[in-house]
Amino acid sequence: MKVLISADMEGATGVTWPADVRPGTEQWQRCRRMFTGDVNAAIAGLYDGGATGVLVNEAHASMRNLLLEELDERATMLTGRHKELSMLEGIDDPDVAAVAFLGYHAGAGAEGVLAHTFLANSITGVWLNGKPASEGRLNSMVAAELGVPVVLVTGDDRTCADAQAYAPGAQAVPVKQCVSRYSAICSPPAVTGAAIRQAARRAAALAGRQPPSREPEYRVDIEVDAAQLALAASLVPGVQRTGDRTIAYLTPAARDMLRCFKVVCTMISAAIEESYG
Repeated sequence: MKVLISADMEGATGVTWPADVRPGTEQWQRCRRMFTGDVNAAIAGLYDGGATGVLVNEAHASMRNLLLEELDERATMLTGRHKELSMLEGIDDPDVAAVAFLGYHAGAGAEGVLAHTFLANSITGVWLNGKPASEGRLNSMVAAELGVPVVLVTGDDRTCADAQAYAPGAQAVPVKQCVSRYSAICSPPAVTGAAIRQAARRAAALAGRQPPSREPEYRVDIEVDAAQLALAASLVPGVQRTGDRTIAYLTPAARDMLRCFKVVCTMISAAIEESYG
């Protein structure tokens, strides 16, 4: 039984501040060890529960944050950019029987520690088929389309509440309690590590391919904080401008929905000016 871990950093133990996840800062160097600790706890728990293989897909920013030299030796790690399915690269391996979302966070515009959807700023709201969409929700649609269950989610308490909507059967571990976007009540790594390991052991029992599930179509609406960003995104074929700061697109498959979202984010990022955004 092989399990994919999609590992983001904003929802890791102890992380509350932009510098905590910004490569090259002193705080990032400190927090990446706690990030690696969370991942190792999940790996240990999955093996406790019967996993025979674990692939960790590094999913934060440069995707070069986890410490390979400290990773549980039973696992392998996919690190670096660029990847067709980004945070979910590896999900289409037919041997993958489950996916765990480690270190995830709430979506753009929502309350939650370092809440955002793919871009730290600029995107102020995302809706999938009319419902607010975090990265977890978007990624879960692709997993469902392939019949891969989401069995474990870790992050702050708001992330775990969000997961109840898209993966109600998954084990959820709140490693911190959100106070604001940049503050949280945090538990020490020894405490969160034990909780993650126990939940991962239970999560392993939920693994197993399921019949693929998909929506009739996938409509994504995106709100940005400046008009030129919507203009830039609307240059992507199939993406329509629906207002001064809003765009939308429609795809028949979740995989295409996620791939298009990546392109839209690239166009938005390219249109941001240093001072005015």
